[in-house]
Amino acid sequence: MIRYAKPKTVEEALGLLTEGRWRILAGGTDFYPAQGARPVRDNVLDINGLSELRGIAETPHHWSFGARTTWTDVVRAKLPSAFDALRQAAREVGSVQIQNVGTIAGNLCNASPAADGVPPLLVLDADLELRSLAGARHLPLQAFILGNRKTARRDDELLTAIRVPKRCVAGNSAFVKLGARRYLVISIAMAAARLELSADGTLTRAAIAVGSCSAAARRLIGLEAALAGLRPGEEFAEAIRDAPLSELMPIDDVRGTAEYRIEAAREIVLRALEATARPESSERRAA
Repeated sequence: MIRYAKPKTVEEALGLLTEGRWRILAGGTDFYPAQGARPVRDNVLDINGLSELRGIAETPHHWSFGARTTWTDVVRAKLPSAFDALRQAAREVGSVQIQNVGTIAGNLCNASPAADGVPPLLVLDADLELRSLAGARHLPLQAFILGNRKTARRDDELLTAIRVPKRCVAGNSAFVKLGARRYLVISIAMAAARLELSADGTLTRAAIAVGSCSAAARRLIGLEAALAGLRPGEEFAEAIRDAPLSELMPIDDVRGTAEYRIEAAREIVLRALEATARPESSERRAA
């Protein structure tokens, strides 16, 4: 017998998760398209009644995003400039209607290689709070997404929050997405960058992530190290041209070849870095 449940508290939801396997329904922007015209054959746990999981909060050590926080909530929030890439990505998630109901946690749990929210959260060193009746555990985002449509969430767990440590809320960030058109498109490649610059304009810390060029978005650790101590501009461009980008393993598909994706990744990473290094990006002027 197929079950449908809409719990009113997190504890009630966690109790239900111990009773068998459930498909979790939040915004539904991935759930319903994936279902198509087929009848539902899985137990459905609708978490839209869990108001405690929606909202953005600042704590002494973290910025915390509740699992049901929507992309519109992210766009409208007053956040430090280190979150600019996340806010820019939020504006790229489908249409405004999708942004109004699609959730930040749903984007991560869907685990698409082209999930817009992943690269901006990777450059913020985000971790995820996974709760069960046994307690809570925290996983780095990179360890949570295991591959295309695969995550480390256990059947008895609910992703309840995304946390960004305050030590990473420094510098500026930017997000660049390449697709066949401007909006409502699955990306060919996307990049997020966060930079911390010294008083003399040299780079002290870089965090760079690329999506749609591997089974899951990846931090470019080698390039981050190669950029240390350089100045934005031609020094960055030379380092990117020479970088092997060995962390990426793109595929050939209808949107682009693997070779094209690698070259596209180089270009959009450079654009993201340039946007991040500018004193006044369009995102900050809009804020």
